[in-house]
Amino acid sequence: MTLPETDNRPALDTLRRVFGYDAFRGNQQDIIDHVVSGGDALVLMPTGGGKSLCYQIPALVRPGVGVVVSPLIALMQDQVDALRALGVRAGFLNSTQDFGQRHEVEEAFLSGQLDLLYLAPERLKVDSTLRLLDRGRISLFAIDEAHCVAQWGHDFRPDYLELSRLHERWPQVPRIALTATATEATRKEIAHRLNLDDARHFVASFDRPNIQYRIVAKNRPEQQLLELLTTEHKGDAGIVYCLSRASTERTAQFLVQNGIEALPYHAGLDARTRAANQSRFLREDGLVMVATIAFGMGIDKPDVRFVAHLDLPKSVEGYYQETGRAGRDGLASTAWLAYGLQDVVQQRKMIATSEGDDAHRRRLGTHLDAMLALCETVECRRVQLLNYFNEQAKPCGNCDTCLTQPESWDGTIPAQKVLSAVYRLDKERRQKFGVGHIVDILLGRPTAKVQQFNHESLTVFGVGTELAEPVWRGVIRQMLAQGLLTVEGDHGTLVLTDASADVLSRRREVRLRKEAKQAAKPARTKAPQQALPAQAQPIFERLRAWRAATAKEQGVPAYVIFHDATLRQIATDLPTSLAELGRISGVGENKLAKYGEPLLEALAE
Repeated sequence: MTLPETDNRPALDTLRRVFGYDAFRGNQQDIIDHVVSGGDALVLMPTGGGKSLCYQIPALVRPGVGVVVSPLIALMQDQVDALRALGVRAGFLNSTQDFGQRHEVEEAFLSGQLDLLYLAPERLKVDSTLRLLDRGRISLFAIDEAHCVAQWGHDFRPDYLELSRLHERWPQVPRIALTATATEATRKEIAHRLNLDDARHFVASFDRPNIQYRIVAKNRPEQQLLELLTTEHKGDAGIVYCLSRASTERTAQFLVQNGIEALPYHAGLDARTRAANQSRFLREDGLVMVATIAFGMGIDKPDVRFVAHLDLPKSVEGYYQETGRAGRDGLASTAWLAYGLQDVVQQRKMIATSEGDDAHRRRLGTHLDAMLALCETVECRRVQLLNYFNEQAKPCGNCDTCLTQPESWDGTIPAQKVLSAVYRLDKERRQKFGVGHIVDILLGRPTAKVQQFNHESLTVFGVGTELAEPVWRGVIRQMLAQGLLTVEGDHGTLVLTDASADVLSRRREVRLRKEAKQAAKPARTKAPQQALPAQAQPIFERLRAWRAATAKEQGVPAYVIFHDATLRQIATDLPTSLAELGRISGVGENKLAKYGEPLLEALAE
């Protein structure tokens, strides 16, 4: 179907007037023109790339109300507050409202007094909601966080499967599905499940050059995290991801005990506590949220300066989605991961014991293999990460492997020693043991367990004294990552794989990443827009204080008033009139009218 050409002047005028930006970024213009003209679209754009504008502007330009389907009930109020601060007439319908509140929003929708209406996907299974939408005029359907529809994606939501019916009931209404993370296979699955096979696909670059990717070997990870926060991110807002609820609580408590304001977030907390902690993180500056992966999707907080992982993510998609919550404002930020042998053993064990058929377990194994390859690479992290999403890139010069080039070494003989120990225990004695016991045998340690099973008599006992225990653990970790070993059973015992024979028979060389005794700390590189003149820094801090007080008074997150990037430009340019302030990026008409005079007064002080 050929769509009519669109006059893009209304869209650009809306961008300037409402949002305060002079030009579209990347392929925003093409996406917006396509949807305004009535076309369906599937959009892949990294977090912070401006996905929301791709449906918000068409909803403001096209006649009717834009209906946004979002799984983020806990964040709808903040999303609506942010739009209202821009002068956009926005509302939501979800289970947190009473009858009176829902009735007020429904009346606004029917009378054309809304520009955007946010709905949770489960509401579209309710007949009364469908009848309501039938009675109003809909400009478009936007399906946010569209990866939730992918059965084997990292955040599957069954309610999203019902959204394929939107086109059947409202065939003339354009649909736009958006996500920050999807491989080509996941993208095809999203298109198929949402009945968007004929939609135009828009795939933006996945590169986030302002994020510095760093992966370190675990060595007392809580202390490593503390050093990162105190030396590089003092007073910064950030997110720390942990695998379990217990480690989430323990890490948050550890940070608080060391003078860092931190809050926990996981499914074991009651809903009120989770909501309160999330609200504080969004509304206050400098808080650290320690969370399981249940936290963060849809978080619009632009000034998250770091995302840290204390446990290995299950997939590159999940890792990319989580790290993308840092630096949405385009300023320099850190993605930091502490990774060790036990992470690999645990993830392999979880896959081996997971529910589902063999195909499902193979799929999980493929995801983990890609994540391990990213961790163990001696090449540029960013090149490896982007290659996963079929995007070619050159070494970035800003990740840990670029800044401190790691060495590789020939680990074939140590690998053979490990495999021989595992082979002899399994084949000769019908016994299987975990990592610690294998290392004890190689180092020739006569532990109680070694003596109990008479493993001192093995030919491999004591053959590995040339390497220290941490090095042996690194060897085994990398062998697990390369598929030369695997684990089985609840106790994570080591077993050989099909690839082991090639190493034992010397048909395959094993190259290993050299374990650094102490990882060199990469130099912090500043994104160009982060550098502030010395004289502007105290002005910026005073503007932040004014913003915090204003946000508290109005009961909204600070970034709803102005983003840090906007305050930085104000602190540098020092506007003295509303006209000059209105030329600052991010200052639209409504914000100029609402906050212009108070901000200029704060600036004059």
